[in-house]
Amino acid sequence: MKNIKEHIKLNQFKTVYLLCGTEVYLKKLYKDKLKTAILGDGDQMNYSYFEGKGIDTAEVISVANTMPFFSDRRLILIENSGFFKNQSNLADYMGSIPETTHIVFVESEVDKRNRLYKAVKNIGTISEMNAMDEKNLKLWVATLLDKENKKITEDTILYLLNKVGSDMENIQNEVEKLICYAYDREIIAKEDVDEVCTAQITGKIFLMVDAIGSRQQKKALDLYYDLLSLKEKPMSILFLVTRQFNILVQVKNLLSLGYHNDVISQKTGLMPFTINKYVNQSKNFTMETLVNALKSCADIEERIKTGRLIDKIGVELLIVKYSSAA
Repeated sequence: MKNIKEHIKLNQFKTVYLLCGTEVYLKKLYKDKLKTAILGDGDQMNYSYFEGKGIDTAEVISVANTMPFFSDRRLILIENSGFFKNQSNLADYMGSIPETTHIVFVESEVDKRNRLYKAVKNIGTISEMNAMDEKNLKLWVATLLDKENKKITEDTILYLLNKVGSDMENIQNEVEKLICYAYDREIIAKEDVDEVCTAQITGKIFLMVDAIGSRQQKKALDLYYDLLSLKEKPMSILFLVTRQFNILVQVKNLLSLGYHNDVISQKTGLMPFTINKYVNQSKNFTMETLVNALKSCADIEERIKTGRLIDKIGVELLIVKYSSAA
């Protein structure tokens, strides 16, 4: 990202860019920044867009070889093509791109052994855009609010992130809701977060597993029915419950080995601000229970997929089994 900022500042661009990684917000942000910087506002005549699998590479090459019309530059934007996971003849073309043409690839998944990836790395710029670390995420939230003359404490930022997750696009939407809700008030409080911010589905799954662990069966089932009323599919819920139990197994195992929270965060890939929640939740389960729960999840999934169990009932049975009083 630093390199892209420098290129934009100097108005000097590589012929090809690859924006990849898991953070959708950052990829969109820098895609738009590059488009505006390379073409300026409103130049659609020298802009071509391709998306999805099955893109005709011959057409891409033909467009790339076309001189820009009343401009110094032509821009081609290619998104989610799969070219960096499979073989593509664009790899051989990378060295032949005219100086007047710039190609920006935006991809979710790449294989660094891929020929096109290596070709782009040799002549262009690759920027891997993944989730921010906790420190920068907190700073970014505070900056968004500061632009609107709003203030927020670090505790409230962490409260917000725990509720809405770490996806930047989702966080931005929730922050905008807070700004509108606070209106003429300067301080954003936890009560504001509770009033207007929507809990991410993973947050609701966390609460459901928490209710299961504390043997609050009615609460666990109510949360499950709430998710169903929001049109969440039972199999998606089962997948997330399985993921939650798997995380708890890892956390509980690392705790038993004497690791501290910062090391657990590194080894599990969990955000540091969430570790305490997982540590506390893991105490509600024995390791034997967690392992058995994972086996039950796999068994229920297999029975649903083979038509021996209705998906909605299967997840409900899982919740009932592990939330029943000992």
